[in-house]
Amino acid sequence: MNFKEVYTKHFLQASVLHKLIIVNVLVFVFFPLVNTLGFLFKTDLEFIKNWFAFPHDIFSYVYKPWTLITYGFLHSGFRHLLFNMLYLYFFGQIFLNIHNGRRFLNVYFLGIIVGALVYMLSYNLFPAFSSVSSSVLVGASAAVNAVMVAATIQSPNYSFKLLFLPFTFKLWWITVALLLFDVINIPNGNAGGHLAHLGGALIGYLYMNQLQKGNDIGQPVENFMDWVVGLTKPKEKTILKTVHKAKKTKSAATRSTTSTRKTTLSRQTKTPTQEQIDAILDKISKSGYESLSKNEKDFLFKAGKN
Repeated sequence: MNFKEVYTKHFLQASVLHKLIIVNVLVFVFFPLVNTLGFLFKTDLEFIKNWFAFPHDIFSYVYKPWTLITYGFLHSGFRHLLFNMLYLYFFGQIFLNIHNGRRFLNVYFLGIIVGALVYMLSYNLFPAFSSVSSSVLVGASAAVNAVMVAATIQSPNYSFKLLFLPFTFKLWWITVALLLFDVINIPNGNAGGHLAHLGGALIGYLYMNQLQKGNDIGQPVENFMDWVVGLTKPKEKTILKTVHKAKKTKSAATRSTTSTRKTTLSRQTKTPTQEQIDAILDKISKSGYESLSKNEKDFLFKAGKN
């Protein structure tokens, strides 16, 4: 199996959640390989990783604007990566039970952006950081927290069991515990990182709060991603053709009109309405995802695809 087959089978056909996890793992593996190369040639290449980390100083950021996104794919160690990807997989699956991949990416990248901005604001606002001369932010934790809170707002009473424990957990218990962990540990080290995590959690809450009102505040992120993808696609040449329209007979036109009406009615029947989706989401927020009937789950799955 060559590289192209692996890329097509294991990446292009993967879900958006699995693609994000794959990218994070590949980036994590890449930089140790760079360090190994530097060791062999007696050259310090650590600066390459720092070139993609988000700085706390706004003047340093001006020279590295891409770090607002790239820092979210760097990790300080294997444990850092492992827990972030485990949390992302767990909460991401719950979020994707209801919503499509585009909304998932909206929440993820909003978490990265807002987490970085809260980190920078904290270092330039709170006196506790006045003695810090240099600091950078790495890791997907802010994005993971955004997905975590969004999934919890969506399905707070989602129930599950952990291995070797006899009782059932609810999703909001875990989320509250993890957020409290960040708050309590601010004075105990990595204060800027914990504040960035809370920034990601905040935007996850705001995203779902506005989405329930019919506003997708992640739309600018989605538009930007579409623009970037559009840049990578080759432009197709349009071939102009002269088409001679034949006159339709009355019976043919009637059949065409009837067929169009049937198709329109069929599409209207098959397309889920926002009112039905909102009603099911309200049921989830009150009783949890498991309270849905099979028909309701199938309905949401089809709505997510649309």
